[in-house]
Amino acid sequence: MAYVATRGGERAIAQSERLYREGLGPIDRDRVAAVADALPWLVDRVMGEASLYEPELAALALAQTGGDLYEAVLLLRAWRTTQPRLAIARPVTQDRLFTHRRISAAFKDIPGGQILGPTLDYSHRILATEVLEGRPLTPAPVQKADRPAPPHHPSLAAWQKAQGLVADPAPEEVAPEAIPDLTREPLLFPAPRAHRLQGLARADSGGVLALGYSAMRGHGNAHPTVNELRLAEAELRVPHPRGTVFSAGRVKVSQAEVAAKEGGTRIRLGFAATLGWNEVKVIAAATLDLNAPGAAKGTPTEEEFFLYHTEPVEASGFCIHFKLPHYVTFQSALDAMRDANARKTQPPADPLLRCENTLGGSGGRSAPGAPHAPAHPAKETTE
Repeated sequence: MAYVATRGGERAIAQSERLYREGLGPIDRDRVAAVADALPWLVDRVMGEASLYEPELAALALAQTGGDLYEAVLLLRAWRTTQPRLAIARPVTQDRLFTHRRISAAFKDIPGGQILGPTLDYSHRILATEVLEGRPLTPAPVQKADRPAPPHHPSLAAWQKAQGLVADPAPEEVAPEAIPDLTREPLLFPAPRAHRLQGLARADSGGVLALGYSAMRGHGNAHPTVNELRLAEAELRVPHPRGTVFSAGRVKVSQAEVAAKEGGTRIRLGFAATLGWNEVKVIAAATLDLNAPGAAKGTPTEEEFFLYHTEPVEASGFCIHFKLPHYVTFQSALDAMRDANARKTQPPADPLLRCENTLGGSGGRSAPGAPHAPAHPAKETTE
């Protein structure tokens, strides 16, 4: 759904934008760098929801909007649509991810081992008020490990498939140009799983969390266990026009697999991935993917429900459009309401007058006590 912004009173509109930016001050490269350095996890979230990996532009969008997340995502998505698509990278498999963090809540000992990596999961949640007293909070340096973890780790799902715990469907060869692309195709239902995962990858983190949490609390058909969670960097291998494949660099990615028992003999997996590091989002999104098959119509885990209602630009745009003028439609509703109220307060007609107006015939009166038989059918007046 699209809306055209109304314009009227150019000076007032320009002044309103000046008022919005009044406290932001000048935006320069130093400020953008400061945002990128101070808020890397927020920058990751903007990149994921905008479906564009460009940390500097995401930091610029945050600085330009004063931290309004939905406006920042809209800016970055709008910029992305102006850029040409040069190539499609080769698929990235789990065992080729440069892994920073890898944990499993389903198994203690997994092939390759568990890596805690960067996380606040085990830290004390204490506000550093000493910073406001002039004592800076300086993070302790990271200690060098005696035995650094290897950069690449095997897929836990592949290990489970080898044991017959997870169904292993035959791989489907799809040409790069035939891969469904939600940024260029409309979302139709039932959606192919590629569209479902693409929609979840760029969905609003808060919306995904709310609906995923509802599934975890019992509004879904399967309760999740984190099978494997990774924070990693994916190498983009791009084919060259002359036939060779080269590396175009790495991008930060998050991925989660959640598991649930299926039929007592197999494990069913839900999956989600997104650009940047955003653990809460991918766990909740994988939960929605896990619960989507067989979900009842209109429930939080039905794919049409959660894909429509977690689209950040669409949802925020629809909400914001209610601030635009709706004078005609609202006045029409008020007119109808006033008319209904007037009908309720109108005094009833005099019953004697009503009786005389409805009698027909030659005008004579009936004999006392005799029933009146009009020569013509009685007819009510409209008064």
